[in-house]
Amino acid sequence: MSNQYNNDENICGPREVIIHKLPTGFGFNVRGQVCEGGVLKSINGELYQPLQHVSAVLPGGAAEIAGIHKGDRILAVNGENVEGATHKRVVDLIKSGGDALSLSVVSVTRQAAERLEPSDESSGGSFGCYDYTDKRALPISIPDCKVVESDGEKFVTYNIYLAGRELCSHRYSDFVCLHNYLKREFSDFIFPKLPGKWPLKMSEQMLDTRRRGLENYLDKVSCVRVIAESDTMQTFLSDVGESSTAEVDLRVSLPNKTFLSVAVNRGASATVVMEKVAAKLELPADLLPYFFIYEITEDSGFLRRLSPLEAPHPVYIANYTAMTSTCLAVRRWVFDPRREAHLCGDPAALDILYQQAVDDIDSERLVPASPELAYELRSQQQAARRQQYLRSVRGIPGYGAVRFPPCQCDARKTGLVVACVDYNEFKLEAVTEDGVPEDQTHSFAWESIVTFDTDEEGMSFLFEYSRKNKKPRCVRVSTPYFAFLYACFERVKEERSAIVAPPPTLLDAPSGRQLPTTAPTTPTEEGPGSTPTAPVSGLSKSKSLHSKLSSHQTAVDPIHDGDL
Repeated sequence: MSNQYNNDENICGPREVIIHKLPTGFGFNVRGQVCEGGVLKSINGELYQPLQHVSAVLPGGAAEIAGIHKGDRILAVNGENVEGATHKRVVDLIKSGGDALSLSVVSVTRQAAERLEPSDESSGGSFGCYDYTDKRALPISIPDCKVVESDGEKFVTYNIYLAGRELCSHRYSDFVCLHNYLKREFSDFIFPKLPGKWPLKMSEQMLDTRRRGLENYLDKVSCVRVIAESDTMQTFLSDVGESSTAEVDLRVSLPNKTFLSVAVNRGASATVVMEKVAAKLELPADLLPYFFIYEITEDSGFLRRLSPLEAPHPVYIANYTAMTSTCLAVRRWVFDPRREAHLCGDPAALDILYQQAVDDIDSERLVPASPELAYELRSQQQAARRQQYLRSVRGIPGYGAVRFPPCQCDARKTGLVVACVDYNEFKLEAVTEDGVPEDQTHSFAWESIVTFDTDEEGMSFLFEYSRKNKKPRCVRVSTPYFAFLYACFERVKEERSAIVAPPPTLLDAPSGRQLPTTAPTTPTEEGPGSTPTAPVSGLSKSKSLHSKLSSHQTAVDPIHDGDL
């Protein structure tokens, strides 16, 4: 077992330590005062202004390897003196140092380290464990409580609301359990106090005092992102106990920035929520496979399609902020432009597709190639010529594609990539660490992609491609949206492996027609200007691709910086 403390015989003056960041981060926590300055204190016989100290060291982590010990006082960060500095200042310096961190520290005895108990005047931050400095305000409240009788027992439950919508109800004992679980999970965080337990019957005034105390506790705890998004807190806020079928209202955004509310069970899947939304929009059931529920992430507003069995309610709660009305949205789920064109025979489908196209133009996700086209689109929008507008927009490069946020990829030694999934090809576009585009793009024809898979533990998407007279090569794209990227590949594979053959009268008859959920396999005559769709024999998911990369087989080489 690792010893976090310094051996007493090794106590000496200040020493320089270089910590090289690992996948687990720098591997230590920092705690200290939140105010600047303070009274001089003696450490190992020398006087110093108040210092931030190392409150925990991750066993086997980068800090432990470099020689950092629990209780070490931090004198300087990357050459800058931090005596008397605030906790935020030290945290900012550590975060700004890149992958190599230089610390000047003073070690203390084990007894001195153990005496460093947290106080109300200190604050904690985590590097490789938890970062408590990332905060956001959540409109969470406990406006009232009620007396419940169950199995002959009477008790009080406190009703928890988020932005005026009821989430759940919990007894005081549930809050106590939550507090204890969180303290174990986030042992170095300074939690606010819970209202005390009262053994006798409480008056209405006492109940209201407890209610306000519990509300204050939730407010302070849930504003810390890492705690609010933990499984423990999410389970608490989503837990309905015996009311597992209780209904909640979910607000879902439409592409035109309007909202609709649907009442669903708290544990309802995204598929069920989409069915409810479709009913309100009067979208026919046979068109449901071409639209779905998305999460509006905080990653520059990137839209992530929820998996069919994923419950939107926990996502809704986890991402709710005072700045947005909802994090759920309805968007198209189709890549083939011809397939999408056939959907326009239905008024509800046409409305969603048109709204999304207008939003893409207004937000500059799509940029018209010329001023003439931009003028034409404005004229068509003003005249409400939706079909013509969509036909014009489909000619803009990037229409219908899914562009992922910048992420790491083993195809590049430095910098990041933007993964772009399009019906015609898959692209990795080079960008800088700051997301600035570079003049490098690596394109993969779908026919060249042999297999694809995910590495859940490594949060990565993997694919193998093959080109004429060259060995197969594997690429790893490290992104938190690896599951969505996998779903995009699956969708393109499905659409390209079938030929769309809807009835010729579909565009002229919005009602009374049937659009097949899966396209027929018999070939039909293509429309003018379209590209024939052929089955893609090479594109398939692979259960062995991850093992290929892990075992470094010589037949599979990663692409290098020069290739991208």
